[in-house]
Amino acid sequence: MLVRKLIGYPTTTLIKKFEKNLHAKTMSTKIKVALIQCNVGKSREENLKNASILIGKAKQNGAELIALPECFNSPYGTNFFKEYAESIPSGPSCEMLSKNAKEHNIFLVGGTIPEKDDGKVYNTCTVWNPEGQLIAKYRKMHLFDIDIPGGITFKESDILSSGNSLQTFEIKDLKIGLGICYDMRFEELAKLYRLAGCKALMYPGAFNMTTGPLHWELIQRSRANDNQLYVFAVSPARGDKGYISWGHSQITDPWGKIIATAGASEEIIYADIEAAECDKVRQQIPVGNQRRIDIYNTVSKCKM
Repeated sequence: MLVRKLIGYPTTTLIKKFEKNLHAKTMSTKIKVALIQCNVGKSREENLKNASILIGKAKQNGAELIALPECFNSPYGTNFFKEYAESIPSGPSCEMLSKNAKEHNIFLVGGTIPEKDDGKVYNTCTVWNPEGQLIAKYRKMHLFDIDIPGGITFKESDILSSGNSLQTFEIKDLKIGLGICYDMRFEELAKLYRLAGCKALMYPGAFNMTTGPLHWELIQRSRANDNQLYVFAVSPARGDKGYISWGHSQITDPWGKIIATAGASEEIIYADIEAAECDKVRQQIPVGNQRRIDIYNTVSKCKM
């Protein structure tokens, strides 16, 4: 991490090095992003087949970076995680993702799937390059344990284990940090990704019918505005049984402006995004350079 390496430098040196890191890449190209808000049922085979069809459709419409939602291969719920858990990268969901990434020559974010490893179960996001290779794997760090009177009670930690590392990947000149659903609420995680040079955050997520209307849009715009980067949040489509997802997949720009949003049903949303837009915002409102790191800081304790 840049910040860790610079502890002990004079403040002016810190600022100069921080500025250099922020604006090291000034050339930028547009990338067409597609978020697939797909229906999810109890049949893993049907879920994978449907996701594969929608990936092909997104590619036909020119998408270079395509993302699926949280738990795209299985229903969301603690009673389903163990049943649908797979090994990575050898399970059927990963085989489908790898095949589609290579066949369509795309970067593919495989939403999340329940992952089994060494007797534990994780909620895991995978990323695949145009050669069909696994290039990033992120395990949900913050588990969704909540109790809202009159709303919803849920405890992921009854089944899931939490991840302990940050993960990024790059497409062209766009560096993207990964989080999953509840991770979106933790601003320190987003700040670490900003400090590491990310210009976008990707959150497969499934907010519910209580938290969705209240916070789904608000949190994404907050993370985008605070860190002056793009936020991609991709949800499953809203069902009518079990855990009901809010839907409304969304793409937010570095100004905190929503540039694409879905409804509740199955849908693909698109946006042409450009990393240079982050530089533009950061130059005009230079909060990154003006942080009082002599007084406060956000420092990673894990490897990225």
